[in-house]
Parts: sequence; C-alpha cells; structure tokens
Amino acid sequence: QVELVESGGGLVEAGGSLKLSCAASGTRTTLHTMGWYRQPPGKERELVATLTSGGTANYADSVKGRFTISRHNAYNTVDLQMDSLKPEDTAVYYCRAYRRMTPTYNFWGQGTQVTVSS
Repeated sequence: QVELVESGGGLVEAGGSLKLSCAASGTRTTLHTMGWYRQPPGKERELVATLTSGGTANYADSVKGRFTISRHNAYNTVDLQMDSLKPEDTAVYYCRAYRRMTPTYNFWGQGTQVTVSS
C-alpha cells in the first residue's frame, strides 16, 4: 500500500512563501501523476496543481504564476512552492498520487494546514 506523507505547512503572513513536500513510500514504481489539492474552511476539496511523470503540469487558475509544482520521479516526491500567498490560500493541503489508466490507483495523504494571515 502506498503512503503519502506531507510536510511544510504552517502560518505565514500575506505575501509570504511556503514550500510543501510530499513523499511516497510503499512502492518502487514511479507514480504516474502526483499533485496537490486543498480544502478551504467550509468548502469542497479543489485542485491546486498536478504533475505527471512525463512532465505535464496543470495548475488551478487561482494559483498560476504564484505556485510552482516540481517532483523527483526516482524518489516519488512532489513539492509545491507557494509564493505571494493570499489569505484565500488558507486551507488544508493534500498530496495525491493517481493513475486513471489501467492499472488505476488513487492515494491521498493526511493533509497539512496552511494558514495565511492578512
């Protein structure tokens, strides 16, 4: 069973930066797509950014130009560099690893809190 462990959350002032990291364990296979989702208080979980093992990135419009996703395929790690943070970025951030083609899989981390103060 694959386990995803996030780190790097915390409290930061608006305009500041944070870097989230996620490491996968329990597999020697390069995970197909790894990425970050978030759940703001009282709202549904939403996409932040994903990155395939082939290098295709996808960002939510709300974070384009401010957040950068990167990954190390050999170690199955994925990072999210968050700059110019806004109070509306406050959320629990979840790491996800998935593959929609056979063999399919879908793994989630436990989440890490990011709070941006105004």
